[in-house]
Amino acid sequence: MNLEQPTEENLKILLDGIAERLDVVNRTIMDPKDYDLNKYNELKLMYDMINQKGHLSAQETQAFIEELRAVRKQSS
Repeated sequence: MNLEQPTEENLKILLDGIAERLDVVNRTIMDPKDYDLNKYNELKLMYDMINQKGHLSAQETQAFIEELRAVRKQSS
């Protein structure tokens, strides 16, 4: 699987992986429609960082969730 290209399919894979590692209960906040492909590289970086870490502390998990909130599209 090559996640280097910013495609809708890859965006979904990234968000699903991040949600799984962060134990996100409310998966509606991880809907790919709510994220802009222009932010793909930032999401890919988060995905890679999360996968490299063995265990995430509560503070690390919260920091990643805050970062996800920052890269989401602004609701109108």
